[in-house]
Amino acid sequence: MALGPGPAVPRPVAERRVDVRIVTIGVYGFTAESFLETLAGTGVGLLLDLRQRRGVRGPEYAWANSARLQQALAAAGIGYRHVPGLAPTTELRQLQYREDDREGVGRRSRVRLASEYAGRYTREILDPFDLGALVAELPGEATTALFCVERDPEACHRSLVAGRLHAEHGVAVRDLRPD
Repeated sequence: MALGPGPAVPRPVAERRVDVRIVTIGVYGFTAESFLETLAGTGVGLLLDLRQRRGVRGPEYAWANSARLQQALAAAGIGYRHVPGLAPTTELRQLQYREDDREGVGRRSRVRLASEYAGRYTREILDPFDLGALVAELPGEATTALFCVERDPEACHRSLVAGRLHAEHGVAVRDLRPD
């Protein structure tokens, strides 16, 4: 089954996948080694890449560019799947960047999402996406990681996805942060 937009219909409580475990993780603050160690130490078997543009600028985080990341994950025995249907659009990213500029916050030091961004992301991306189909495809025996770049989940759309997964599908969610 392909992941993508579809009606957002909450499952009845009896049908919820409470055996699925989700963690969220970003790039900033990790090295390639600490990132992979953190995933492995948490029992992550699948990483869902929620980025639209699957690259990170600068040599410090070049390991997180899609091709390199996929190779490292495969070597560590961790599956990878890009979920473009949950990525923010360019327009939404630009909206957040404008708010960052207005508040004088650098992209790598953002601590929260702009309320307009969060509202529009929820309405335009998250509401129409069929999270039930996504949850049904997730492994019950391993933890799944929701991945994007921001260090703090509160500063990233992955927190909105994780919140919805928990609220509507009973999925346990934990945020992983660098030490």
